[in-house]
Amino acid sequence: MGLFDRLWRVIRANINSLVGAAEDPEKILEQAVMDMQEDLIQLRQAVAGAIAAQKRTERQCSQAESTAAEWYQRAQLALQKGEENLAREALTRKKSYQETATAMKASLGQQNAVVTQLKENMRSLESKISEAKSKKDMYIARARSAKASERLQEMMGNLSTGSALSAFEKMEEKVMQLEARSEAIAELGTNDLEKKFLSLEAAGDVDAELAAMKTQMLPSKNTPKLPSGEPPTS
Repeated sequence: MGLFDRLWRVIRANINSLVGAAEDPEKILEQAVMDMQEDLIQLRQAVAGAIAAQKRTERQCSQAESTAAEWYQRAQLALQKGEENLAREALTRKKSYQETATAMKASLGQQNAVVTQLKENMRSLESKISEAKSKKDMYIARARSAKASERLQEMMGNLSTGSALSAFEKMEEKVMQLEARSEAIAELGTNDLEKKFLSLEAAGDVDAELAAMKTQMLPSKNTPKLPSGEPPTS
């Protein structure tokens, strides 16, 4: 289980420390899952091999027991026929196969324990791989966010805040100067125009007054002309 624990520690490692490392966190996570899947494939193969060996031992044990039973029957037959030596030899064969069957039964017990342990390891690794896959995207997203934040902090650190603010202040001052000039020009233009109209209006008043004076000074057309030397009648 040491290999599984090591891989799982990689998956559950602190993502911030991975960002600071030379390796790419995304590659580490992807590789960790790939390694776990490769280990799972090998473990499944080992389980399949152990089960196959277990089945083979079971068949050999059953065959040895069956053969031992056959030699026991032969020993009985030989003894019935009066062939004591032949019966003894048959019992010797029967004992040999019985011992083989007994040894295989003990081996089967060990194989059963191995298969059980391998199956538990396989189920544990499958569960960890499933959990790792479900968390991998989250860890990768956190790694990308940490990278982006780090790059942003570096960019902000490289900016000269003082010079930037100074540039804005200069531009603001220049804009204000341009606006003041524009207002002054507009005001001057408006005053000149008003002066021209006022001059025209004043000229009109003078002309009207001059015309009135001329009218008053001219004699009326209805007044009769008197002979020379005669005073006007009252």
